[in-house]
Amino acid sequence: MSELNCTVPVDKHPKQQASTPNNNAMPLPLITQADSRDKWSKKMDFLLSVIGFAVDLGNVWRFPYICYQNGGGAFLIPYTIMAIFGGVPLFYMELALGQFHRMGAIPIWKRICPIFKGIGFAICIIALYVSFYYNTIIAWALFYFYSSFTETLPWTNCDNPWNTPNCTNYFGRSNITWNNYSKSPAEEFYTRKVLGIHEAEGLDNVGGLRWQLILCLFIIFTIVYFSLWKGVKTSGKVVWVTATLPYVVLLILLIRGATLPGAWRGILFYLRPKWEKLMDTAVWVDAAAQIFFSLGPGFGVLLALSSYNPFHNNCYRDALITSTVNCLTSFVSGFVIFTVLGYMAEMRGVEVEDVAKDKGPSLLFITYPEAIANMVGSTFFAIIFFLMMITLGLDSTFGGLEAIITAVMDEYPHILSKRRELFVLGLVIVCFTGSLSTLTYGGAYVVKLLEQFGAGCPIIAVVFLEAIAVSWFYGIQRFSNDVKSMLGFVPGIFWRICWVAISPAFLAFIIVSSLMDQPPLILFDYQYPKWTVSVGFLIGASSFIWIPVYMVYKLVWTPGSLKERLAVCVRPEKTVRDQQLDSMCMASEP
Repeated sequence: MSELNCTVPVDKHPKQQASTPNNNAMPLPLITQADSRDKWSKKMDFLLSVIGFAVDLGNVWRFPYICYQNGGGAFLIPYTIMAIFGGVPLFYMELALGQFHRMGAIPIWKRICPIFKGIGFAICIIALYVSFYYNTIIAWALFYFYSSFTETLPWTNCDNPWNTPNCTNYFGRSNITWNNYSKSPAEEFYTRKVLGIHEAEGLDNVGGLRWQLILCLFIIFTIVYFSLWKGVKTSGKVVWVTATLPYVVLLILLIRGATLPGAWRGILFYLRPKWEKLMDTAVWVDAAAQIFFSLGPGFGVLLALSSYNPFHNNCYRDALITSTVNCLTSFVSGFVIFTVLGYMAEMRGVEVEDVAKDKGPSLLFITYPEAIANMVGSTFFAIIFFLMMITLGLDSTFGGLEAIITAVMDEYPHILSKRRELFVLGLVIVCFTGSLSTLTYGGAYVVKLLEQFGAGCPIIAVVFLEAIAVSWFYGIQRFSNDVKSMLGFVPGIFWRICWVAISPAFLAFIIVSSLMDQPPLILFDYQYPKWTVSVGFLIGASSFIWIPVYMVYKLVWTPGSLKERLAVCVRPEKTVRDQQLDSMCMASEP
């Protein structure tokens, strides 16, 4: 923002107003934050929305899997360090930026560093890619939820039309031989009944569309539309259910899991520290990536949600509360998962590590349902488990689409300000249409491809540039002054050092490590051919490319010499508020 050399009573924090001397300045009218923008009805609406976005399906499966894979209890050390020095500072920075500038991910760059405006477009493209596959996973959960309303769960036995001779049900039976070809009833229900993946030949031929999944996805997007169409006034109310219900269900499942035979084996496996793992660079990379994707800076969601806050809201406290809740949820989810894995190992008569090979969605759609099917009261536990998955997913979808909605509507207010319902409808239709390829018989292969390349390295690179643009181009001192005007105090030296150096280094570390280590892409024993990996890189580049393209566009269309163009392109544009202050300064001069 422009610096002022005259005494003008700008919209300061109440603490500052009480302590600022008059200095005999001429009385001028108070300039306040514009009130035309929507606001959260209650503070808890905002907090639950942020928590609901940050706590998603990944908290339930990704953290427990990565934790035991990378040293159990010892993994908590790099995870905590990466959270303190990388994840939480970036989380705090985005909340502060959105609250101060009160804009979405695209137009906010005019106020920070105009040449980086392409970051906003890249964020919206990435959010679209995420919506193409993430909502399909929620649709799978809805399919399971519907299928759970039976006396005997359909993945309990091998007597169904979709089962094969390899189906082996070992629960409650003795002398059962489990070999490399054996498939549990839960695995065959997931792969053959829900996905129908046996009908596909891979990404070369994904087969036709599955009408059951199309119907499930239609229901999901209908819920999403009527939750978002009126803005934060409606979504802020919906999250009171979707953000709190998962915690009730997690508590129920934790208590039930702790009472199962063999649960202690799973907990020991989950938490037993392997200190030698701390010397492995890959463990630190996984810790950094996990905390980053868990908290979710860079997706434009935190910018959008905080932009509807009152100007003097304590976003510092909000950042600490919501990030702490998110990390604790991940940790507790590990107990929910591993008590059940210990139970399954006990029933199979094998080690926990032999049961815990599944990762990703398979952990949620094969391993856990298999254990539930063999519990007393299996129908009840299946219903609440998949209801929890649906609500966890919906919260994140609300946030991801709100990021696009806020960014585009703030960029084109003259066109869209009175047409939010139509714009949200159009966006939902685009997302539904883009998801159709994931609803085919080979849709799971498409989901894996989009998850790996659509929102992997591109979003990390975007946040890296965002941190650089704010800390180095906009200026850490200017940003600290912005925070002071909202909160009444300057961020401490720890936060400023993190924003300037540690957090960008943290992101660069993830990017370089990810590019150096590219494991083969495999799903259900299907190894992705090389051409699909090339397509994946094109998908990733299609979002990130907007950043250099806009930089070139901005430099070409800005008048003046190259030096003058650069100066204009990196200088924050003055707002109406700035111009008012400047004119008042001139009027106050003798």
